Amino acid sequence: QVQLVESGGGLVQPGGSLRVSCTTSRSIFSIDIMGWYRQAPGKQRELVATITRSGSPNYADSGKGRFTIFRDNAKNTVDLQMNSLKPEDTGIYYCYAKTYVGGMDYWGKGTLVTVSS
Repeated sequence: QVQLVESGGGLVQPGGSLRVSCTTSRSIFSIDIMGWYRQAPGKQRELVATITRSGSPNYADSGKGRFTIFRDNAKNTVDLQMNSLKPEDTGIYYCYAKTYVGGMDYWGKGTLVTVSS
């Protein structure tokens, strides 16, 4: 079992930057995939970025060149640095973890990011 807790959301102006963080209840060293998804109002949850245990990132097209995902296995954290934010980046950002052994998916409760002037 893994508990995920997000932090760092808030209100930011278009073009600004924000970093959201995810802390976990146990070591993430053995967690195969960690990442971030988001859900905009009235829309389905969508992938933002994931990162493997070895540190290989994967980004949705919407965030390529603007978002960077960081994984720190020693601190048990996964951060998402978001630059050049747009109003369409607004949504609840959820931390995600997946273990291949047992096929378990874990989700945090989310943190709200609002991009608006």
